[in-house]
Amino acid sequence: MNIRLFFFAIAGGALLLSWCASFVLWRAAERGDEIIQLEPRVFGPLEVVAIGTGTAYENPTRRGPCIAVGAGQSLWLVDAGRGIAEGLRAAAIPVVQPTTVLLTSLLPENTTGLDDLLLTGFRQGRSQPLRLIGPPGTQVFARALERAHAGAVAALADPLGLPAAGATFDVLETLGDFREEQGQITLSAAEIPGGPLPGLAWSFQRNAHRVVVAGTGWGVDALVAFADGASLLVHEAVFIPTAEDAENAGIELDLAPLDRERPLHVSINDIGPIAQRARVSALALVRLRPPPLYDFRFKTIVGRRFDGDVLVPEDSEDVWP
Repeated sequence: MNIRLFFFAIAGGALLLSWCASFVLWRAAERGDEIIQLEPRVFGPLEVVAIGTGTAYENPTRRGPCIAVGAGQSLWLVDAGRGIAEGLRAAAIPVVQPTTVLLTSLLPENTTGLDDLLLTGFRQGRSQPLRLIGPPGTQVFARALERAHAGAVAALADPLGLPAAGATFDVLETLGDFREEQGQITLSAAEIPGGPLPGLAWSFQRNAHRVVVAGTGWGVDALVAFADGASLLVHEAVFIPTAEDAENAGIELDLAPLDRERPLHVSINDIGPIAQRARVSALALVRLRPPPLYDFRFKTIVGRRFDGDVLVPEDSEDVWP
């Protein structure tokens, strides 16, 4: 063999081995980020992260509804949809960091992740009860979850040295008369009436900045009054096609169930005027559902009747500021 070709072969092989080793180390580091213990995430004065941006319907690209609001190391979650533990991990937030969950209603899409958050945090050493604030009925719901898992918690607490209190809730019920100062954040709630269940919207204010998170599709006038002048409104924008829409798109759908569901949601065509009436600076669209629209279509439709910024966050994405 030509000596030059021999050395080229040796050099090429070394280069290939080096590249393979680098790839293996990179993949190991990447996978390690998925399992290492996370340090508490430190937020700015007031920040919003979309942990889950989906809704009640299965959606492979969006988890169930959950919005995180952070200030320093303090963190509040509004609703707890499915996939919440994975959503927090993807946002680099330890599952034990949230100390309070605020419910907008007891509809299933808002609560299916509660036992996941409660028990995953318990397994990771949460020592205090998880605070849960929601509308009437929250107490009964929370105690039922505790009873459902009591046997497993008792079986694990002593052998693993885990505080059983970390698998319990500290529950407070309210119907819009809640206001509390937590550090420099003023947390308040407003009743959103007119739906099949009691509903709430939540406000987080620090100095001149205010974030309002809503999870219901009814009580528009109450929401407009509560969100008036907010820096950011986080709200659903649901596309429920009409018979004409489905026909034009060539989609075969049973529209009767959709028509029955329509009064429970705010249409993508209506959320812009609602945000405009509320005089908010920015609008984040969440609780999105199939059939999907591209982000630019959401922004275009909503932006026709809303002068502020329109945001369409992905799961675990920083939303604001």
